[in-house]
Amino acid sequence: MPLARSLSMTSLNGLLQCEDEDLPVEDLLLFEISWEVTNKVGGIYTVIQTKAKTTADEWGENYFLIGPYFEQNVKTQVEFSEPPNPAVKKAMDTMKSQGCQVFFGRWLIEGSPYVLLFDIGSAAWNLDKWKGEFWEVSNIGIPFHDREANDAVIFGSLTAWFLKELSCQFDDKPNIIAHFHEWQAGVGLILSRSQKLPVATIFTTHATLLGRYLCAASIDFYNNLDQFDIDKEAGERQIYHRYCMERASVHCAHVFTTVSQITATEAEHMLKKSPDVVTPNGLNIKKFSAMHEFQNLHSMYKARIQEFIRGHFYGHLDFDLDRTLFFFIAGRYEFSNKGADMFLEALSRLNFLLRVHKADVTVIVFFIMPAKTNNFNVETLKGQAVRKQLWDTAQSVKEKFGRKLYNALLKGEIPDLNKILDRDDISIMKRAIFSTQRHSLPPVTTHNMIDDSNDPILNTIRRIGLFNNRTDRVKVILHPEFLSSTSPLLPLDYEEFVRGCHLGVFPSYYEPWGYTPAECTVMGIPSVTTNLSGFGCFMQEHVADPEAYGIYIVDRRFRSPDESCNQLTQFLYGFCQQNRRQRIIQRNRTERLSDLLDWKYLGRYYMHARHLALSRTFPDKFEMEPSAPPKTEGFRFPRPSSVPPSPSVSQHSSPHHSEAEDEDEDERYDEDEEAERDRQNIKSPFSLGALPQGKKKQHGEYRN
Repeated sequence: MPLARSLSMTSLNGLLQCEDEDLPVEDLLLFEISWEVTNKVGGIYTVIQTKAKTTADEWGENYFLIGPYFEQNVKTQVEFSEPPNPAVKKAMDTMKSQGCQVFFGRWLIEGSPYVLLFDIGSAAWNLDKWKGEFWEVSNIGIPFHDREANDAVIFGSLTAWFLKELSCQFDDKPNIIAHFHEWQAGVGLILSRSQKLPVATIFTTHATLLGRYLCAASIDFYNNLDQFDIDKEAGERQIYHRYCMERASVHCAHVFTTVSQITATEAEHMLKKSPDVVTPNGLNIKKFSAMHEFQNLHSMYKARIQEFIRGHFYGHLDFDLDRTLFFFIAGRYEFSNKGADMFLEALSRLNFLLRVHKADVTVIVFFIMPAKTNNFNVETLKGQAVRKQLWDTAQSVKEKFGRKLYNALLKGEIPDLNKILDRDDISIMKRAIFSTQRHSLPPVTTHNMIDDSNDPILNTIRRIGLFNNRTDRVKVILHPEFLSSTSPLLPLDYEEFVRGCHLGVFPSYYEPWGYTPAECTVMGIPSVTTNLSGFGCFMQEHVADPEAYGIYIVDRRFRSPDESCNQLTQFLYGFCQQNRRQRIIQRNRTERLSDLLDWKYLGRYYMHARHLALSRTFPDKFEMEPSAPPKTEGFRFPRPSSVPPSPSVSQHSSPHHSEAEDEDEDERYDEDEEAERDRQNIKSPFSLGALPQGKKKQHGEYRN
């Protein structure tokens, strides 16, 4: 089996040594447990889904995911089958015989991993008994009104029951690794440890519960990490039981991991334990065979966005779409945590700068953040209808014009252009022009908001006065719904929309990792992030000059909010000053950073966490080598030799600078040479036999 080949336990290629020669390595099983297996709730779904292929390639048939069963999700995502492993089948049959519904199959994603799904509803009759058992082992009481916590108890109890039935068949041999994600899965870990099951356990927190709540309350979180009365804060927010579940999971696990160094610092104070391993999040990177294919996709989808803009701004389309930049922010509607408050303030300042300098650039900003709505905005729908009507009118006149021109040329005549359009054609065109007249400003939102007067984004827009006036160089569109290719307004999927934009802006205050800027990076779209996001810290560590590669990192940790906002404004203004060629060069560089985010490289940290768990759980069977902590020496992009087009270093005193000056700057840029130099700074994909050697460190001392 693939696992047996990669983990030949005689030496585990210098990472992990097995002292039991009779242990059948192919029986070692890996289970990953999460509430978001086949069940998309947030970013953890993306982590597990994208990582599945790399893990399945390493573990083969011995890799299983455990999650909750929801029929609406399973119908389109899971192909049911019988478990190939007899031990797994026997454990499932035992649970089924006692009234629990357990489903098994393949998750239809890249890597096609096996999934084991528990029907929470079928076991709900055990809730009171299991809550009592959980209280006995942990002294954590679960209130009856917290549906999510009650579901977590059922899910965790079923997971622990399954692991117990499974481990009983192995006669206490070290055959199982169980990796639990987030507090919803933590009950299973706590119960497994209390029952002393021979299972190596790992717990990963992707964000601390209390950290998210505190940041949402606009508290100066990072400067007061060591000042909080944790129990009091959790109690006041009525999440004390959830916090206790999370903290108990962290301290019960053999290995505790988190997704970034900033979250590691947070966990040290909120959960009172430093992570043993930092496991950065990655993506599955698919390279195009043609080097500039992603640039062609940018042009194609930008044209689709421009069509939407023509309709949305009909009657006010007095700006040049070829000199228009598209910025966007996307994610959960967390106004402060996601940095929407700072972004809007920076847009107000950017609008002032562009107007003062009489710039000919227009910036259109999309807010893709789902909120409660009751339907599309009538004015927005009308705009798209007017656009389509104008297009149809233009096509019919063009066809008539073309026919007359064709007939005249056949006769060898030059047509009289004053007569080629008759009175009816002129009337049709005048009517079309009159239909584009509007007596109101283009709407700032595409939908009717249910609680318009209390919406924080709309209230901030009212305060700063960005109402899409003709004189505004920055225009705003709130799209309070996830994007879909079937939408009558903006028929694009999220990935297509991102590719068509020029810049993603994510000035988050609380972002343990940050998949949105990472997704921009792999698509070759520059983005703004912060040094309070895991992604921003990761890029600061691995890229010598992030701005030159299209990663703008706002300092929100060591500057005041006003200083951070000014820095963000300068980033945006500098980006607006770039010419088209500079933006193309920057997109090429941004896309090359995608290698840093590939699971082929970042999967090494999860491998190390599993090896560490085995050595701690079964020290008489497995032993870690001193040089085991993964390193990233040489895993770094240097500063490009051609400094432009980073706005911070190619900034002009005025937007009206010389094009010849730009051409001189760009002559220094040799893309092929620069790309080859960057490729040499990324090591070959990690394998267990090629771990870089380093000085001996204690567990927990290494970083991502």
